Amino acid sequence: MTARERTPLVCGNWKLHHGVAASVGLAREVVAALSQADAGVEVVIAPAFTALASVSKALAGSRVALSAQDVFWEERGAFTGEISAEMLVDAGCTFSIVGHSERRQLFGETDAMVKKKREALLARGLR
Repeated sequence: MTARERTPLVCGNWKLHHGVAASVGLAREVVAALSQADAGVEVVIAPAFTALASVSKALAGSRVALSAQDVFWEERGAFTGEISAEMLVDAGCTFSIVGHSERRQLFGETDAMVKKKREALLARGLR
């Protein structure tokens, strides 16, 4: 593979949909559907935070990776409602979405904030 060739990546962001049980069920359906699909595509799913640990278990042994929908740049502290990269790793994530247009438009996230999030992810080995 040359430097310009890349493995295609498809990520399903479930946004603010599905509770834990529905997320686990959907994850199992994705895994089953991909059992016969082209292995040349990297597949990632991003359920709501509350479902990450349970979906991680449902994906175990499959080729489907787990992503969070966001991350905060600090590892610890008084940041109510935030989640750190360390916590995402603990929940079974290997990816996280950052810089999403909705986060920028609705919550005013800036390039500087996205950069800090990216750095936090990379420090923990997340993509």
